[in-house]
Amino acid sequence: MFTRINAGKLGYMPIGYKLTLSYMVFTVILVSVNGYVSHSMYDTSMREQTRQNIQGTMLQIRDNVAYKADDMTRISTTLYEDYSLVQSLRANESYLGGNYKRMTEVIMPKLDNASKSIGLSLRLSVYFHNESVNEVYHRREDGNSVDIPEQTYDIYHMKRIIDKSWYKQLPEEQYSATMQWSQIEQDAGEDRISLIRRMVDTNNPLKLEEVGIMRFSVKLADLFDSVDYMKLGKGSVLLVKDSAGQIIYTSADPESELSDHTPDNGFMTIDEKMGRQDWTITAHVPITVIKQEAVKVQNYIIGICMLCFVLFTFAGGFISRYFSKRITKFVSVLNAFREGDLHKRIAYRGKDEFAQIAHALNGMGAEIEALINKVYLTQLQKKEGELEMLQLQINPHFLYNTLSSINQLAKFGQTEKLQKMVVELAKFYRLTLNSGRSLIPVTLELEQTGAYIAIQKVKYGSRMEVDFDIDAAVWPYETVKLILQPFIENVLKHAWSGDRIHIRVIARKSGDDIIYRIIDDGMGMRQERFNEILDPYDERNTGCGIRNIDQRIKLHYGSQYGVTIGSRIGIGTSVQIRIPAKRRKLVRNHNSIEE
Repeated sequence: MFTRINAGKLGYMPIGYKLTLSYMVFTVILVSVNGYVSHSMYDTSMREQTRQNIQGTMLQIRDNVAYKADDMTRISTTLYEDYSLVQSLRANESYLGGNYKRMTEVIMPKLDNASKSIGLSLRLSVYFHNESVNEVYHRREDGNSVDIPEQTYDIYHMKRIIDKSWYKQLPEEQYSATMQWSQIEQDAGEDRISLIRRMVDTNNPLKLEEVGIMRFSVKLADLFDSVDYMKLGKGSVLLVKDSAGQIIYTSADPESELSDHTPDNGFMTIDEKMGRQDWTITAHVPITVIKQEAVKVQNYIIGICMLCFVLFTFAGGFISRYFSKRITKFVSVLNAFREGDLHKRIAYRGKDEFAQIAHALNGMGAEIEALINKVYLTQLQKKEGELEMLQLQINPHFLYNTLSSINQLAKFGQTEKLQKMVVELAKFYRLTLNSGRSLIPVTLELEQTGAYIAIQKVKYGSRMEVDFDIDAAVWPYETVKLILQPFIENVLKHAWSGDRIHIRVIARKSGDDIIYRIIDDGMGMRQERFNEILDPYDERNTGCGIRNIDQRIKLHYGSQYGVTIGSRIGIGTSVQIRIPAKRRKLVRNHNSIEE
């Protein structure tokens, strides 16, 4: 009867159709998400694996280049630290026999050994300040000579390079550390690069005297023979750059689509630093191969997803029809309950979950009325508890002490302080009562705290100093009321360690939270003490006011908010109160609107 009546209504859709459509929607989402995630994970995995492989190859290339560069550095260090060579270069052998012996027995053999000590196309040029040393060279410095043999050495006087810019730009000498890689003279035209280094006299370690300049020139192809794009794959580009970003050497596939060696979205770029030489080896690897593999996997995943969609759709239609027939049996009973008829029951045969639902529906009618009464009673008890909490917030002990202070001021005729204390007391209780609201603007909470401090300032005078550090970002928000004053009162009762005390009140907005801090420089307390204060199961009266505040905050906002205390004996105590940043609402009050 229920089905026939509702079937004629506009927009009615049987539960079976809804289940089928819902199942299809979730199936589409599930299959799509699964396919997308699978493809993304595979693509990411492929990229990461490729990057790791390339990274390993780049490390090998870097180590090979560094080994050859360090080998040249080692040779230069051998000459740099050769004391007998330096002493020969400093000696002024004016007579022919002595100069010949120096050249043939010391200088030339050492330079010849240095030029041939490694298997690179090395050209060693040295420039000496001592002009008594003979020049020996295979070519002129203007670079016009041809067919210059490799693994040779040339000896020149410093006057040939004294005005050269590359010599003037050498950095200040630091013992055994200053050296420079650069393309100078004919290096660029001959595809070479030079290691430039001074030779110094170390007799006076406080002032290293330059004896000469060493220039080791090597072919780029020999130094960077391991920088080969084929190690990374077809279409790749390998670049070696100096510290200024200038390209020193390039190894690129002629068919590479990377124009001007500038990376774009079609290339994976990896850099490897060579710290000692201050070079960077950069690899640009095309990701077309990865994309091709990804397309194959993508087509495979799409096919699997389509098959799963078809199978899940048929299965969903069958399952939804099975359950929809049983669900419609309960609809009439539910409509009766909705109309207030709690006496209607349903009979269902079976031992599955539907039987349990039928049993629950049969018991629901009798329980709803009792549940409604129970909820109503609970709400009344909650309201009564809130009223009782509000009454407890008005501290009679504080009121008694304040009235006693007022009596003393009146007794001694201090009318100005008397008037100020009465005004602040009235202001304090006006803000505390606050029309019975438990949530108030942050401004009122700080104003109420200021009123309390003003009352205590009359009592303690200069012995008590209070600073406020308030972030203006907290003004638009609301807070549980009366959560700052009890902590300040606690400081004034228990924290004195001398005849003066300093209190700092801080309010900050931190992310989606508001954080209050009350910091004092009092006597402090032990860890066990503030653990007892915040223990909700401690039945003693120790710190009940502070524990009350912590529990109120947790009841309003959740267990992640509340009070934390940090303290050290003899240093002071820091209390932190964390609440969520919730904007205050406008409250209509008769003919006015207040926040």
